[in-house]
Amino acid sequence: MMDIESCTELNEFPQMLPPPPGTFVDREELIQHVGDFAVSQGYVVTIKQSKRDRVVVLGCDRGGVYRNRRKPADESSAERTRRRKTGSRLTNCPFEAVGKKDDGLWILTIKNGTHNHEPIKDISEHPSARRFTEREIVLIKEMTEAGLKPRQILKRLRQNNPDLLSTPKHVYNVKAKLRQGNMTVENLRNSLQIMRNFKSLRPQKSAVRNNYLAVTEPSWRQRNPPRVPNLIGGRFVDSQSFVSIDVLNPATQQVISQVPLTTNEEFKAAVFAAKRAFPLWRNTPIATRQRIMFKFQELIHRDIDKLAMNITAEHGKTLKDAYGDVLRGLEEVEHACGLATLQMGEFVSNVSNGIDTYSIREPLGVCAGICPFDFPAMIPLWMFPLAVTCGNTFILKPSEKDPGAAVMLAELAVEAGLPNGVLNIVHGSNEIVNAICDDDDIKAISFVGPNVAGTYIYARASAKGKRIQSNVGAKNHAVVMPDASMDATLNALVAAGFGAAGQKCMALSTVIFVGGLNPWEDKLVEHAKAIKVNAGTEPDADLGPVISKQVKEQICKLIQTGVDTGAKLVLDGRNIVVPAYEHGSFVGPTILSNVATNMECYKADSIEEAINIINRHKYSNGASIFTTSGVAARKFQTEIEVGQVGINVPISVPLPFSSFTSCKPSFAGDLNFDGKAGIQFYTQVKMVTQQWKDLPGSSGASLLMPSS
Repeated sequence: MMDIESCTELNEFPQMLPPPPGTFVDREELIQHVGDFAVSQGYVVTIKQSKRDRVVVLGCDRGGVYRNRRKPADESSAERTRRRKTGSRLTNCPFEAVGKKDDGLWILTIKNGTHNHEPIKDISEHPSARRFTEREIVLIKEMTEAGLKPRQILKRLRQNNPDLLSTPKHVYNVKAKLRQGNMTVENLRNSLQIMRNFKSLRPQKSAVRNNYLAVTEPSWRQRNPPRVPNLIGGRFVDSQSFVSIDVLNPATQQVISQVPLTTNEEFKAAVFAAKRAFPLWRNTPIATRQRIMFKFQELIHRDIDKLAMNITAEHGKTLKDAYGDVLRGLEEVEHACGLATLQMGEFVSNVSNGIDTYSIREPLGVCAGICPFDFPAMIPLWMFPLAVTCGNTFILKPSEKDPGAAVMLAELAVEAGLPNGVLNIVHGSNEIVNAICDDDDIKAISFVGPNVAGTYIYARASAKGKRIQSNVGAKNHAVVMPDASMDATLNALVAAGFGAAGQKCMALSTVIFVGGLNPWEDKLVEHAKAIKVNAGTEPDADLGPVISKQVKEQICKLIQTGVDTGAKLVLDGRNIVVPAYEHGSFVGPTILSNVATNMECYKADSIEEAINIINRHKYSNGASIFTTSGVAARKFQTEIEVGQVGINVPISVPLPFSSFTSCKPSFAGDLNFDGKAGIQFYTQVKMVTQQWKDLPGSSGASLLMPSS
């Protein structure tokens, strides 16, 4: 039976609520949740017990305020000593919260939610607010060795941190512990490395002083080469995986970073974080979501140089092309900034007597995106800005070949104000793709990439009832009519065919010269030879390396296959050597002619034959025609069977307010990327029928079908 006096004692203080129980992505998030809630209620928590991989026990830190400080008249000295010892700030309060790891997630339970003391009126007066940071203790040691007195030390510390609440007495205590060996700087660093993310354990006012958090790089950046982090629940964290993939600079073959293969537990945690964030995010006003996108747009402009440099280093495309990659993605963010009017439903008044009907577009829930390597910035920005502005939460898997830009964009999105868990990033290859396809909490998947992978993802994910939009198997043809403007056409063909080393979904890989190549061949070779091949960071570079040595070998093999089957090698770029970048995966401009339709480029005698060649091809992202004849252009746009048509335009990619359309096997799914179709993909329609009128007195239920 509970002691009546102790019960009365507990209830005589104003109630301080315990933090709500819940499930958390990791230990640090659980501790932050408890610590932040505690400060809001007027108490501070501290770690009482911890087995880092399994359990953490949190107690209330009374802050050195002892119970029953006034000495009773009849109390002996021994009794006073015992009462003071058992009344310490840690053991005095019965509050206790326990976090345990279960199946990859941390579960919080409140063992005892009561307190036996009043709330702290001024949280900054708590002793934890006067604790020095790691950096400050290192400075204290250095200034002590230099002969400075405690007041001088404190004065200099306050020059860097005006909010410092510590007193000379605290400096004396630190000096004493350093002198006694109880606090060595090395041990302090080791312990604080464990505690680095536990800023919630310190009151909010003193949290401003956590300057060691700003000056110390996270663990994933301290590695050499750095490891690309996961983003889970708003935190960039190093994966626990021991397996990683090297990210190479294709111009030098140097290792830039390493991509971990996200573990299954980490993936589950990312999905859990997205699922948990969804209810609050979907109820966030659309205007608020748009403001975050406006800020995101501003931050991309601010850091566009860093983004472009990272893309060039990881992908190999020239800096000019890398800027274009970011800018095309930026247009997607700008499109998301105006989503409010595009997400509006429809309203029909008085469809029946006193009855109105209207539609609402609502978000789906957790969505996912799987990205290719060819556009490290644009493709991720195709996906998550529109998805999250529609009210969804998102799991992004960048390409393992060039993930840096996606992570940098995620950092900017978090800085712009995207709440924790709304955007998450995981890494890997086949296993993580399978996990995305199979997870029941993921409602929709966007994919861009090679045909084999896209077909597999579409089949596996759709079997689970997910929405899929999958752009695969890109193949783009150009038809050049004899009357086409030669200089303008050649410039367009060279730019669209060789830009980004041909590594883009809308590259012109095949040109059909109606009437033959002869009038064009010399000029085409001349234009191609004028292209300067170099590392993408060099200012005069027109064409950078391909993404990897393996891709170079594949391209060279295809060229040789064409030659072996009868094609004429007009220009050979396989053996190009770039000074200072001899190890780079460079392939120079290459042109094959006299090729049959079972090869990679063709010849046609008429526009009808050219159209038939294109329509017979399995894949069909887009096709372009170069001509000065309006009749030929109109015939081409009418009869060609592709998703996007260009007329005297080599790459017919629409802006974000129009949908990116593909057909045949080049697209799998019901709704395309971008435009109205993109918004429809990330939302579902709910129809509401309402009646607001005075109903007549009950005369029995009517079994008739409602009508007007």
